[in-house]
Amino acid sequence: MVQKNYFFEMYYDDLPAWSFIGRVHQEGEDPSDKKYYMYKHIHFTIFCNKDRVIEINTRPVPDAFVDLADDTEREVEFLYSAEWIDTDTPFEKRMEKYYASSSWPHLFSILSSCVPILLLTGILATILKRVLQNDFKYVHDEESAKDEEETGWKDLHGDVFRFPEYGSLLAAALGAGTQLLTLIVFIFILAFFGVFYPCNRGALSKAIVVIYALTSGFAGYTATSFYCQLEGTNWVRNLLLTGCLSWGPLFLTCFFLNTVAIAYNTTFAIPFGKVMVIVLIWTLLALPLLVLGGIVGKKNKAEFQAPRYTSKYPREIPPLPWHRRAISHIAMAGFLPSCVICTELYYIFACLWGFRIYATYSTLFIVFIILLIVTSITTMALTYFQLVAEDYEWWWRPFQYGGSAGLYIYAYCFYYYYARSDMSGFLQISFFFGYTACICYGFFLMLGTIGFFAASLFVHHIYGSIKCE
Repeated sequence: MVQKNYFFEMYYDDLPAWSFIGRVHQEGEDPSDKKYYMYKHIHFTIFCNKDRVIEINTRPVPDAFVDLADDTEREVEFLYSAEWIDTDTPFEKRMEKYYASSSWPHLFSILSSCVPILLLTGILATILKRVLQNDFKYVHDEESAKDEEETGWKDLHGDVFRFPEYGSLLAAALGAGTQLLTLIVFIFILAFFGVFYPCNRGALSKAIVVIYALTSGFAGYTATSFYCQLEGTNWVRNLLLTGCLSWGPLFLTCFFLNTVAIAYNTTFAIPFGKVMVIVLIWTLLALPLLVLGGIVGKKNKAEFQAPRYTSKYPREIPPLPWHRRAISHIAMAGFLPSCVICTELYYIFACLWGFRIYATYSTLFIVFIILLIVTSITTMALTYFQLVAEDYEWWWRPFQYGGSAGLYIYAYCFYYYYARSDMSGFLQISFFFGYTACICYGFFLMLGTIGFFAASLFVHHIYGSIKCE
């Protein structure tokens, strides 16, 4: 640990204090001729305003160390000393230095996010211009439009609103994605009210668990209402599927990782009491709200409003070149949204798996809004290209387009693990890739939901604006 410059982190009145464990001393020119010293005396400097702690600093006493050159056991007496200094800084401003230390680097992430926004805005403007030109052609020249054979996306007006396969699964995925989006919105609201101030340990994780349970009603309502619009009848099974998509992967991953933590006898293991509290929250709060949301969604269901009638027999989809198939579009769809947050991802990962303090929730909110905009525009553009190729099976594609950004985020995890971190061992590997997989799965559902609703509005708009025989 001394060789790799490990340091410890302590908390005093919710304020962090850091200090190195030891130092390496080079004796001669030979790189292998080193001595390893461990500090045994830590000095604390505490700044206080009357009876309130404002700041704390730590430093090791250089002359008090233990030589670790050999592997012999020895008794070490660890010492500490404290110094109290009065300051005029008010208690309300003691967190400002943590905000200041983490705000400036995030400005670059906002600037780098503006470039794809401008690019995608130009793409969308070009698409809308082409669509409007075709619409005006039908409006101002109806006689020639009747004699002209329809081609491209306009020829799909009798098939584009044909219900998709596996509609129950799509409805459940949209319900789970809506719940996650609502969760993030509430987290940002609490952050703006100062609930998640720096070093408020455990506040964010507790809020996520409670709010995730409280927003289960949004998942049930969205899933059931959409499932009923697709003329589904077994809405109870659809609710169970929604609950499995929302909670199942998270429960399984946490159970596996907690088992690994118990096997390694580490403090990362969740105590049995807290596990029972989480189970009770899910049983007594999340599950009833999920069912209640489903009942409300079933009672308030509305018929699917399609601007065009669906033909009796589906038309044949022409063969598509490789660059217009689903795999190619999905790969392209996730690239630009992931570029928007690639810079911010480093700071988030450094906060989750490193020693940084994350305090700039306003910057994160701006990047989040840009991410939603980029995902929506990308999904609408690729959906339009799919319809131009006379492929009317578009229902699942926007969800896959938006969710593909989650796959890129998980690919970034491998880069961060090998290039940025110094993790090793099965415990750290399983925790890092396990919990990150849960986060990326949540991004897949949430961004997929955003992409689907954006594409759905786009498709309804363009087919509601044309006149067809």
